[in-house]
Amino acid sequence: MKKVWFITGASRGFGVLTAQQALKRGDFVVATARDPQAVIAALGEHPNLLALRLDVKLEAQAVVAAQQAVARFGRIDILVNNAGYGLLGAVEEANAEEVRALYETNVFGLLNVSRAVLPVMRRQGSGHVINISSVGGYSSYAGWGVYGSTKFAVEGLSEAMASELEPLGIKVTVVEPGFFRTDFLDATSLVATRDRIASYAATVGAMRDFAADVNHAQPGDPVKLASALLQLADSATPPVRLQLGSDTVQRVRAKNQFVEKEMAAWLDVALSTDHDDVLKQAA
Repeated sequence: MKKVWFITGASRGFGVLTAQQALKRGDFVVATARDPQAVIAALGEHPNLLALRLDVKLEAQAVVAAQQAVARFGRIDILVNNAGYGLLGAVEEANAEEVRALYETNVFGLLNVSRAVLPVMRRQGSGHVINISSVGGYSSYAGWGVYGSTKFAVEGLSEAMASELEPLGIKVTVVEPGFFRTDFLDATSLVATRDRIASYAATVGAMRDFAADVNHAQPGDPVKLASALLQLADSATPPVRLQLGSDTVQRVRAKNQFVEKEMAAWLDVALSTDHDDVLKQAA
């Protein structure tokens, strides 16, 4: 059966590539962006395409877009919360305005769109929410702390949504891409903190140099990522988490091992904090 996709941030990057592949195989796509003409410029005119204006920071626009999607295609099967951008800088370097703006898009925007689309899926008794996170949403890096914190939020929201929505027939997956060869490290998708503190030169400064050097030479193929998202959407038993990219797999495995090792070293202290009656029962 042809699926109806609702994709945010669909004028470039993962969003436009996923929309292209979904259209190519005959699915219906509601492709949203702040400028719908940019969507049409990227995807062309297509009978299965509905390009809509949506600034995810504006919940009223999200509600209207969901209504327009249902009016055109009758349902929404796949929601891809893809809209977002990066912030590169030390946690101390990021000012309140920069942090707030990032959260408005990456976290509150995702919530706005989810609240607009989930009533549709609940009425259907089916659907799949795919939230685009990052390897930085599972294991943080120097220089990406504030950005990673928005993706940590997406991870926590996705886990809870998966539990809440499973009984209603709705699946939820949080996707953790590593470094992919998109425009993410360009100025169009990545904001650098206004302030720079010399003390962080060896850590955050090195990360800035790395980001500049690796831009458009990242290991991940975004076309293959889009194909993976279609495969995910077709799965009857999708995972709660999907790691994409060899760098993500390596980082996730390393963190899991580190957490286990650290917990083992401090296990006596960790277990010692229960009430005495609980400790006696355990003994």
